[in-house]
Amino acid sequence: MKTKTAIAIRHVHFEDLGSLEPLLTAHGYAVLYLDAAHRAAWSAGREAAENADLLIVLGGPVGAFDEATYPFLRNELALIEQRLLQRKPLLGICLGAQLIARALGAAVRPMPQKEIGFSPLRLTAAGKASPLAALGDVPVLNWHGDQFDLPQGATLLASTPACPHQAFSYGHQVLALQCHLEADPAHLEYWLLGHACELAQAGIDPHALRRQAAVCPGKLPQAALGVWQAWLQQIHPTPSGGSPGEGEP
Repeated sequence: MKTKTAIAIRHVHFEDLGSLEPLLTAHGYAVLYLDAAHRAAWSAGREAAENADLLIVLGGPVGAFDEATYPFLRNELALIEQRLLQRKPLLGICLGAQLIARALGAAVRPMPQKEIGFSPLRLTAAGKASPLAALGDVPVLNWHGDQFDLPQGATLLASTPACPHQAFSYGHQVLALQCHLEADPAHLEYWLLGHACELAQAGIDPHALRRQAAVCPGKLPQAALGVWQAWLQQIHPTPSGGSPGEGEP
């Protein structure tokens, strides 16, 4: 039985795969991280990322067009463009979604005001027929100051009042999410500490975010699990009646 490989490009350590990681393992994936800013690690892991069964580009506190200041972004864009051309499974979260949108030719620009906090998504008709349907009206964590235009050929799945393009799919193999479905509200304190300066600059009280997280400690992980289950089945279907990880040559 072949072991599938999932490689996650990580920008800051506390923005990891979260609730998605144990599910990937249960579905038979070997999970590896590739730290974007670590030159030696990138050189060693680039070929594996190119050949991975699933590539995930996680969030981070930089912009999708910041390669003049953070040159490692050029490497990520090249890898994303290659995956798109080869139509290989690709998941982008926050910065990762913005980089996918840029690679597809869409504009990415600052929002009038950062969107940070827990709130439900407004699913489009396509979104209600997609893996995101598992979310229902469960509040999800948004933590971004940039937004993307919808790329040509992409399907809009969700929006919020502050951000009209929250999620899109591109074919069946690509999913791009502004929101952090992977984030467990029980681990919010890592985010509050890691982004303390950003919260202060935006005038957002960490206590308010804690109160929001306390309302949905079990709902978001459970709903996110439904999304991840449905999407993994979409990109790597298992035979009817099979269990995760079965059915691979």
